[in-house]
Amino acid sequence: MALARGCAYESPMQAGADQDSLIREGAQALRQGRATEARACFERLAAAGSTEPIALLLLAISCRHTQDPAAEEAALDRLLGVDPRSVRGMIMKADCRGFAGDQAGAIGYYRAALGVVEVSGAAADDAVEVERARSTLRQLEDRAHSNREALMSARGAPPESWSPRFARALDIAAGRRKLYVQRPTVFTFPELPNVQYYDPEGFPWVAAIEAATAAVREELRALLTSEGHDNFRPYIQAKEGAARLDTNKGLVESKDWSALFLSENGRPDERLIARCPRTWEVLQGAPLADIPGWGPTVMFSLLKAGARIAAHTGMFNTRLVCHLPLIVPPGCFFRVGNDVREWQEGKIFIFDDTIEHEAWNDSAEDRVVLIFDIWRPELSAQERRELTALFANA
Repeated sequence: MALARGCAYESPMQAGADQDSLIREGAQALRQGRATEARACFERLAAAGSTEPIALLLLAISCRHTQDPAAEEAALDRLLGVDPRSVRGMIMKADCRGFAGDQAGAIGYYRAALGVVEVSGAAADDAVEVERARSTLRQLEDRAHSNREALMSARGAPPESWSPRFARALDIAAGRRKLYVQRPTVFTFPELPNVQYYDPEGFPWVAAIEAATAAVREELRALLTSEGHDNFRPYIQAKEGAARLDTNKGLVESKDWSALFLSENGRPDERLIARCPRTWEVLQGAPLADIPGWGPTVMFSLLKAGARIAAHTGMFNTRLVCHLPLIVPPGCFFRVGNDVREWQEGKIFIFDDTIEHEAWNDSAEDRVVLIFDIWRPELSAQERRELTALFANA
């Protein structure tokens, strides 16, 4: 290719020897609207074997300005070969794939670019392009989802007939739901499913506990009447708050989120259990993890009016956490992964607390739920024995 006059270098060897000057010259030509001259400068660098990411990126930009999509994409492929986390490079590559009619490829590169931004942030110079990428990705994902809906309808399976998991799978494919996975902070047991909320109907002991809600609430109210909130202590203690819930440092030693333990890490409080005999009795029908010094934990959890528990994950994925809502004014919400639910008194939540979750009380009254943990149903009897032997602190 003939070189434009504005580029003063005569050979690849000279270009390689003075790369910085050539980059500056090409960048100035590009800023001044002399895209053909700029492209010639960057092509000299490429011919000299340059692997400088900025030179390859500017070459791609020059090719775009000279309306040569094939050369642009070739430059981007070289760029991403040496700098696979180049946000601008991935966005431009996505543009190229979209221009070529490769919708799936475009979606993949836009998602990859935004994934890097989510982890590492975006350079100030890339901010406009990042927002454009987000907008374009939403449009492409919506179009792809509409195409899938039309395809399924044409094959006799319209959206209203879809199973819940299939519907969620297509929402993930369309970017409408984020894929949340277990992130235990202390111990990970492999090959357990990532389920945000479990269906309580799959647990035969749930009905008896829900049926006892009124009795449990009455025992709680008796405690509150006789002792007030004095026996509730901050859920996050100074000695453990930073390590366990670093997103909730503002709640360390705060009674905005407080708890009254009937059993804490396998250590029953016999005085409180004597005050709440029905509560303790009905929970014995659940598969509580009876591990000395570790489990079960059973507590009344109080979240004050207006308080919020920021997103966090639990320590062990070998258990599930259960909430029995007892005193729940309107405006109290709980999120696990993608799903936000409002507590309803007497309706149990069973969830994996190693998946990101948070809670908030937007009401003018305190919220209290009974919390207890159980063995994960996927664990075999042998695995439970092994975990008991490992965690027991007796």
